[in-house]
Amino acid sequence: MKKYILLFAITTILFSCTKDDGVDFTTTSTPITVTFTQNFDGDAITVNEFNNLSYTNAHGETLSLTRLRYLISKIQLHKADGTTILLRDYNLVDVTNATNLSFTTTDNIPTGNYTLSFVFGFDEVDNQQNYIPLNTVSWNWPAMLGGGYHFMQMEGKYTASGSTTQEIYAYHMGTARVSTGVFEVNHFTVNLGAVTIAENQNIEIKMNIAEWYKNPFMWDLTQLNNTLMPNYTAQKHMQENGATVFSLGN
Repeated sequence: MKKYILLFAITTILFSCTKDDGVDFTTTSTPITVTFTQNFDGDAITVNEFNNLSYTNAHGETLSLTRLRYLISKIQLHKADGTTILLRDYNLVDVTNATNLSFTTTDNIPTGNYTLSFVFGFDEVDNQQNYIPLNTVSWNWPAMLGGGYHFMQMEGKYTASGSTTQEIYAYHMGTARVSTGVFEVNHFTVNLGAVTIAENQNIEIKMNIAEWYKNPFMWDLTQLNNTLMPNYTAQKHMQENGATVFSLGN
């Protein structure tokens, strides 16, 4: 009889702690979706806006987009206790063909509070790997410039301030070539800050294209428009300007 009384007492205490004190001992998890959007200082950009001279950069050139693809990798959530969850190893966002604009995790993610980070491009280890899906979409960076893969291809036309003549630009980013046979990594890490994961959460990552042209380096498209891949200084300015390009949306 004493055993039954003791068991009843323990059960009562556990039930009281779980319900009356509001303590939830269960751990819930959910798939989440990550969505990538693009804007130019707040004006939303989709493929429907391509080929129109709709945007003016900080230097005064009016420009259009005809192609936009960019690579991010190591998309991760971080808990305060040091735990890291990899959401996806890499994602090639192709706005031109409207592919990989979002993805949903194959594994459920524990709900709770995290910070979110990713690498723009590939770090020095990942950039030397052989990714068949990237090879098939002509994403490789020339071996003479350091090899690996592009980080971004942004192309279009522009007109200089006061001109109506349209010129072509190709803003391509990848490994920086210092000199013959000497290369410098050019990726950067983006820390987007706090996110709360709830059921079926959708996380929006926004890219403000205008920032590629103004902060901290004021980009002059009349001087830096083509043959930028072997241009070390141009590549490092791209890396610097990338620091303010991304932010969290809704």
